[in-house]
Amino acid sequence: MQLFAIFHQPAWKRLKKNKGAMAGLWVILLSVFVAVFCYFLAEDASPNANRIILEIGGARPGFKQSFLKIKKEQQQPPAGFLQQLVTGRPDQSDYIPIVAYRYVGDSVFIDKYIDEGVTEKMAFAKIQLPAKPIVTKTFWLGTDTYGRDILSRLIVGTRVSLSVGMITVLISISIGLILGSLAGFYRGRVDEVIMWFINVIWSIPTLLLVFAITLALGKGFWQVFIAVGLTMWVNVARLVRGQALAVRELEYIEAARALGFKNARIIARHIWPNIMGPVLVIAAANFASAIVIEAGLSFLGVGVQPPQPSWGLMIKENYNFIITQNPMLALAPGFAIMILVLAFNLFGNGLRDALNVKGRL
Repeated sequence: MQLFAIFHQPAWKRLKKNKGAMAGLWVILLSVFVAVFCYFLAEDASPNANRIILEIGGARPGFKQSFLKIKKEQQQPPAGFLQQLVTGRPDQSDYIPIVAYRYVGDSVFIDKYIDEGVTEKMAFAKIQLPAKPIVTKTFWLGTDTYGRDILSRLIVGTRVSLSVGMITVLISISIGLILGSLAGFYRGRVDEVIMWFINVIWSIPTLLLVFAITLALGKGFWQVFIAVGLTMWVNVARLVRGQALAVRELEYIEAARALGFKNARIIARHIWPNIMGPVLVIAAANFASAIVIEAGLSFLGVGVQPPQPSWGLMIKENYNFIITQNPMLALAPGFAIMILVLAFNLFGNGLRDALNVKGRL
């Protein structure tokens, strides 16, 4: 069965010989690891990496700053492992940027950083401070206009991009497999109705259809998944229909009919497993396309909403810096999108070659 052909020795050997495909696979696996453990890897582990420090907004890559930590008035219970894994760890302290500090008795006096060459003197009681009140942080990719760590938001944004791709692929494959296999297996009137519906959806521009679905469902995280997924099943359905038309004439399908198996069982247990090779290849391409579409929607303001980090939203918030003093604020998420999409395309091409499905796409 081609569903498991990639794990068979010949196919795996062919895939391993393709350096581009293996490089893409390693990038994908690394991205999955980063997406799962993003809040443990990010310097800013607060929910959505949304620690706002306005005084250091728009800092260049490599910017280093010392902070005085002040306990928040309303302390929240410490986050457990599962909570931090899913939603991050809420900050227990506020961060005040400083250029100098000194302890005098039970108080600490600081020169608060306001702007380049501008400071403000402030004093706090030691009882307001945590055990280690002074920390120094390095912002390797700089900060955005709100003073949030770009690298942390880039890391957390990986989860959004991969989630959109995964849910989109699951939705598109589910709908495409069902409708495509029904059209190819039954042919006749069923095929005509399904193909008419596919052609109608095919004729609507993808972005316009996504806009319509997004406006109907509303803006938000899960709405983007559904909207993008409902626009990408057409390619899968057309491919599956062609594969089902060819497979239904083979001897083992005739044998299954002769044994009296129901059509649903023939489709699910005999046709689907043997056409999964081409479906996996198009799934990899759809994964890459979904990442680009989600980034575009977020850039236009109808995708993931602030403060949740999305690579497209990060470009929208910082694209003005491209022609000013700090282009990395917008270029970093752009490079992340490019690398991840390239990885899926390379892996998809390698998968196609390994499974020998070139002539069937």
